[in-house]
Amino acid sequence: MRIVGLTGGIGSGKSTVSNLFTSHGIPVVDADVVARNVLKKGSGGCRKVVAAFGDEILLDNGEVDRPKLGQIVFSDPDKRQLLNRLLAPYISSWIFLEMFKLWMKGCKIIVLDVPLLFEAKMDKWTKPIIVVWADPETQLQRIVGRDRTSIEEAKSRINAQMPLDLKRTRADIVIDNSGSVEDLNERFKDVLVHVRKPLTWTEFGLSRDGAIVAFVSVLFGAIICRKAL
Repeated sequence: MRIVGLTGGIGSGKSTVSNLFTSHGIPVVDADVVARNVLKKGSGGCRKVVAAFGDEILLDNGEVDRPKLGQIVFSDPDKRQLLNRLLAPYISSWIFLEMFKLWMKGCKIIVLDVPLLFEAKMDKWTKPIIVVWADPETQLQRIVGRDRTSIEEAKSRINAQMPLDLKRTRADIVIDNSGSVEDLNERFKDVLVHVRKPLTWTEFGLSRDGAIVAFVSVLFGAIICRKAL
C-alpha cells in the first residue's frame, strides 16, 4: 500500500489539497479530524487535557472549547508541547486504526494528512511526502481573512509551527499554492499522476492483496513440499 504524506502550514491550503485527493477517489486520513474525535466529551484525551488545563477550557455542554484551547497553546510553547504530548498516543492509535480499516478494504493508495508530519516523526512511514507551500504574505492574508484575527495573532500562529521553507526541503513533492485555485488545480494534476503511478513491489507486498498473494504462495509451497515428502 502506498501511504502518501501530506503536510503544510497554517494558511498554506493543505486542506484544499486534501479535499482534491478525496474528490478524485483517494481516501484521506485527516489528523485534524482525528484530533477532534480524541477530544470529544468523555474520551480519554478529553480527560487528560482537562486535567492539565482546567475546567475553564470546557463549554457549557462539557465539550472542549477548541478555539479557547488554541489561543492558550499558540501563545505558550510549553503548553503547546504539553498538549501534543498528551494527545499524541490517542491520535497515533486512531490514525493507525483508520489506516488498518482502509487496508482491510483493499485500498492501494491512501493519503495521510498530518500538520505535524515531521514533528511527530510520521514522515518515515510515508512516501512520497507532499508539502503544500505558500509565501508568508499569502499565509497571513488567508489566516486573517479566514479566522478574522489580527495580523499579530496570525504571525504568532505561523511562528508556532515548523517553518514552511524547512518543510519543503524535506519534501518529495512541493505544491506552490501561493496563487489562485485554478493554478492549484493545474499543479494538482501532475501530483495526481505521480501518486497514481504503479505500486512498487514493496508497496504491493504491504497491501492487502499482496498479503493474500504471499499467504497463498506460502500455503501452495507448503502443500507441494508435503507431497514431495
